[in-house]
Amino acid sequence: MFILIAALCVSGAGIQSPNFAVSPTGRDDNPGTSHRPFKTLEHARDAVRIFRRDHTDLNKPVVVLLKPGKYELEQPLRLEPVDSGTPTSPTIYLGDRAVLSGGRQIHGFHTDSHGWWTTTLSDVRAGKWRFAQLFVNGLRRYRPRFPKVGYYNITADVPPSEAAKGHGFDRFAFRPGDIKPDWHNLKGVEVLGFHIWDMSRMRIGAIDDSSHIVTTTGPTGYDAGWATFPKGNRYIVENVREVLGEPGQWYLDDPTGELTYIPMAGEKLDNCEVIAPRISHLVEIQGDVAAHKYVEHVDFRGISFSNTNWTLGPQGRFFPQAEVDLGATIHAESWRESTFADCQISHSGEYGIEFGGGCRKVSVENCQLTDLGAGGVKIGETRLYDDEQDTASEITVKNSVISHGGRLHPAAIGVWIGQSSHNNIEGNQIFDLYYTGVSIGWTWGYGKSEAHDNRVANNEICYIGQGVLSDMGGIYTLGIEPGTTLDGNVIHDVDSFSYGGWGIYPDEGSSHELIEHNIVYRTKSGAFHQHYGQENIVRNNIFAFAREAEIIRTRAEDHLSFTFEHNIVYWKNAPLLGSNWSGNNYKLDDNLYWRTDGKPIDFAGMTLEAWKAKGQDIHSVIVDPLFLDAENGDFRLKKNSPVRNLGFQLLTVGDRSTHAKILATSVIFPAFPTINSNRE
Repeated sequence: MFILIAALCVSGAGIQSPNFAVSPTGRDDNPGTSHRPFKTLEHARDAVRIFRRDHTDLNKPVVVLLKPGKYELEQPLRLEPVDSGTPTSPTIYLGDRAVLSGGRQIHGFHTDSHGWWTTTLSDVRAGKWRFAQLFVNGLRRYRPRFPKVGYYNITADVPPSEAAKGHGFDRFAFRPGDIKPDWHNLKGVEVLGFHIWDMSRMRIGAIDDSSHIVTTTGPTGYDAGWATFPKGNRYIVENVREVLGEPGQWYLDDPTGELTYIPMAGEKLDNCEVIAPRISHLVEIQGDVAAHKYVEHVDFRGISFSNTNWTLGPQGRFFPQAEVDLGATIHAESWRESTFADCQISHSGEYGIEFGGGCRKVSVENCQLTDLGAGGVKIGETRLYDDEQDTASEITVKNSVISHGGRLHPAAIGVWIGQSSHNNIEGNQIFDLYYTGVSIGWTWGYGKSEAHDNRVANNEICYIGQGVLSDMGGIYTLGIEPGTTLDGNVIHDVDSFSYGGWGIYPDEGSSHELIEHNIVYRTKSGAFHQHYGQENIVRNNIFAFAREAEIIRTRAEDHLSFTFEHNIVYWKNAPLLGSNWSGNNYKLDDNLYWRTDGKPIDFAGMTLEAWKAKGQDIHSVIVDPLFLDAENGDFRLKKNSPVRNLGFQLLTVGDRSTHAKILATSVIFPAFPTINSNRE
C-alpha cells in the first residue's frame, strides 16, 4: 500500500493526478479536479460512489485529495458499505496539510476593563450549542475550579438520598464554604468526585448549607464501595465563575451566551486562534454488524483531526472502569482491511479512535493521538457476541504516539482492548495518562472471554497515574487470555494516588499469558503484581526500583499462579516480595536478585535458605548485574557483567525515555495537577 501512495506523490506535498480533490475554498458545483476542487467531503464521497459504479474493473487506488487548509465540519463524514474499495483498488482519503475540525473559530472578542476577552455567542444563548473545552493557539485551556491546586476532601459519610437508593450514591458532606449555593449559574457547576480507579463528573441538584451536604442531580449508578462518596475522598468543583481570574482560564455563561477568556502573557486578539468544539465525531465508518456488511479497503492517510466536543448531561456521568462507554473522534463499526496512517488526532472530547463490532484487519500506523479528553484507541466492546464474525479483532496500533490523555475523563486508557482477540499493539509511545497505559480484557475471573492472542510488544509506557487515580498498571489484563504476550515493553514512572501503582498488572482471572523481555522501573507499588490467575509465565524481565515492593501476589489459589524465572530484580529501600505469599502454588527459579542499598534480602520474611527449602529459587543468585546506569533508566550491561554467563535473555536498551520525558513536560496546564505528581 505504501508503494501505491508513494507513486501518487511528487516532490514535497504535491500530489499527482488524484481522482478527486477537496478544498476549504472549493465549490461543490466544481468538477472536483485539483484546480477546481469540491468544497465538502460528502460531495467527494458521493463522487467516488458514482465513479466506482461506472468503473467496475479498477486496479489502482481511487484517491480523494484533501488540499491544505482547515475544514470546519458541520457533521461527521459518514461512510457505509457502498463506499468500500477493493483489494486492488482501495479508496484513499489523502491529506495534504489538511485539518478536519469539529470546532468553530470564535471571533468578535472585545477587551473589558480587566483586560479579559469577552464575546457573546448567540447559538449558546439560544440553547443550540454547548461546549466544555476551549483551545487557544492549539493549546487546551481550562475552566476555573476550586480549589485552585489539589483537592477538597469529603468530610463525612452520607447515605444516598431516598431517590438514589439501589441506584448508587448522590450525596456527600463538604467543609463549610467549599461549595456555595449562591454561585452564579449553579446548574453549570460540575463536581468531580474521585473514587479509586475512576471519577464521577456530576451536576449539583441541591445544597443544604446548614448541614453542608450537596446532592447531585443523578446517582453514580452502582451500589458498590468503589462508586461511593466516603469521608476522605477527594473532589474538585469546576466551572465556577467566582474563581475566574488566572491567565489561561475561561468561562462560558450558558444562559447569556457570554464567553470570557483571560489571555496568557503575550496573547493578543490579533495573534490568537480561539476554537470551541461543536461536534463529537469527525468520521463515522458505519457498516452493518448484524447483516455482516462491511466498509472495506478505505484508508485515511496524512490527515489531522481535531477539536471534537463532549458535554456533561443533566444527570451527570459515571462509568465503573476505563470510560469505555464514551465515543471517539473516529468511530468505526464493521470496518475491515484498511489503514489509518500518518494521521494526527488532537484536542478531543472523548477517545481518539474506536473499533466496534465487526472491525477486522485495520492498522493504525505512524499516528499521533495527543491532548485527548479521554484515551487513545478502543478496540472491541464490553459485550460478548454469539457470532465470532461480529467480534472486533486483528487490529494493529503501531509506531504511534498516544499522549496527554484523560484531560476530561482521567480514568481513560491509552489503548483499551475489550472482548477482542489477535490484536497487535507494537512500537508505540504511550505516556502522560492518569490511569492505565494498555488494558486487555473485560471478564473478571475465569468466565468466558474473547480477549486472547493479543500482543503488546516494544512499547514505551510511562508517566502513568501521576498521583490522580489508584489501582492501575502500565499494562493491565483481565480474564483468561491464552496466547496473549507482553514482550519487550519499557514501562516506567507509574504513580498512583494511594494503592496500586503497578508496572505489569494481571488482575482478576488473568491466565495463560507470556510476560517476557520487559523492563519495568520506578513504579510506586510494584513492578509486577498478579492479583489472581493461572499459569502465567514471567521470564527474562528486568524489574527495578519500585517504592513499596518489587513483586506482588495477592490471592492464593489451588492451582499454579505463575512461573517466575530468569528475571533480574533490582531494588532498594523496599521489600522484594509484597502482599500474600502463603501456600506454594507459584514457581520462582533461576532469577537474579540485587538490593542496591546493601540491606539484607529476605523472601516474604524468610532467609534465602528457608525459601529454597520451600522449593523456591533453588538456582537463583544474589549478585550485582552491573548495569551501566540503572538509576537513570539505562539497563545495558557492563562488559564484566555476570549476567552474560547466567543464561538470561534480556531486552537490551539504553535510555528510551528521552523523547517521552520531553513531551510529557510540554503540557503547560495538566488537567489534574497534584502535589505528588511526577511533573510540574
